[in-house]
Amino acid sequence: MISVLRTTWPLLLGILLLMVGNGMQGTLLGIRGDIEGIPTFLMSLVMSAYFGGFLLGSLLVPDLIKHVGHVRVFAALGSLISAALVLFAVEPHWISWAALRFLIGFCFCGVYVTAESWLNAGSTNENRGQSLSAYMIVQLLGIVVAQALLNVGDPAGYLLFIIPSVLVSLAFTPILLSAQPAPQFDTIKRMSFGRLYRASPLGCVGIFLMGGVFAALSGMSSVWGAVIGLSVAEISLFVAAIYAGGLVLQYPIGWISDRYDRRKLVLILSAIGGLCGLLVIAGQPGTVGLVIAGAIMGGVANPIYALLLAYTNDYLDQSDMASASAGLLFIYGIGSMGGPVITGWLMDLVGPDGYWVHMAVLLAALTAYAAWRATQRRALTPEEQGSFAVITPSATPVAVEIVLDEAQSDGAQGTA
Repeated sequence: MISVLRTTWPLLLGILLLMVGNGMQGTLLGIRGDIEGIPTFLMSLVMSAYFGGFLLGSLLVPDLIKHVGHVRVFAALGSLISAALVLFAVEPHWISWAALRFLIGFCFCGVYVTAESWLNAGSTNENRGQSLSAYMIVQLLGIVVAQALLNVGDPAGYLLFIIPSVLVSLAFTPILLSAQPAPQFDTIKRMSFGRLYRASPLGCVGIFLMGGVFAALSGMSSVWGAVIGLSVAEISLFVAAIYAGGLVLQYPIGWISDRYDRRKLVLILSAIGGLCGLLVIAGQPGTVGLVIAGAIMGGVANPIYALLLAYTNDYLDQSDMASASAGLLFIYGIGSMGGPVITGWLMDLVGPDGYWVHMAVLLAALTAYAAWRATQRRALTPEEQGSFAVITPSATPVAVEIVLDEAQSDGAQGTA
């Protein structure tokens, strides 16, 4: 790992700063929206716009990179992100915020595609898995650190919008000044949804449901916190717990998944997450209880996403992994766009508990579907499974293809 850090530190440092900036704006907007008196449902549209932009970016940015190159795309999108972060404070209106969030989602998708391509090109077959693992850890750490910075200024002012803009601008300096050449890049086409579903029904349905869960969990957390009257410090602690839980539990759950039926593990984790949501609704806990609940929900949501990718990969030929990963992430993107919107609607309908109702219902649906799928196909043996790979929901098809390729087992593939 030391050798990996020695060669990739400029990229990892840049990604860390980028994620701090991105993590700040996501939480800050939910808090500032409450201050500006923007209704909950309209704020859900603002939060959903990021995922819409990210989805469009996954479709268009690869062709853009092929036409003008990595460096130009990277620099141009980074400049747009930095400018957009400042403009949030200039015009605090939900329509302008939604447009800026859409732009930021599009740009961050392009930045991730470029960074992950560089990381892949600069890694060897021996350290590629470690490089991607370090990259994913840095992403989660950046968002956790971002929450602490929310407490250094007044969310009603300008400072907290300027800080992420500056951090994003600084993030590109170590990356663009590194001597690593731009990699070759090939556009990844999606596998047809019918073929993908036949390969792994649970993977397709589960990824769609988890898109709704994770987008609501991350995108609407600060909106929900502001609605119930949490302080800035309490909201930042709650959001940090979501990502910290995901970071801590990825590895032990991954270790278990390499030795256990992944469908049953998905079932158990989704049931735990759904039960957690119901307990929050029934118990109405204080700040400590909410932080624990956030850590549990984040601790199951992140690994379930990676588990579903690994499970689908177990039923694919190696030549199909790239197109399948692009298809799965498109399905995830569709689910993500609806997550905040449905959550906002439910919060208007039943009150703040709608935040937890939405996630509990989706996780209960995943539990039931995983239980049914366990009766339809034999379980693979550990020898037939590929290895679990740490992957976050913000990863693009580039990173997903790399980690799935690394995790692919030399053993026999499962059959439908």
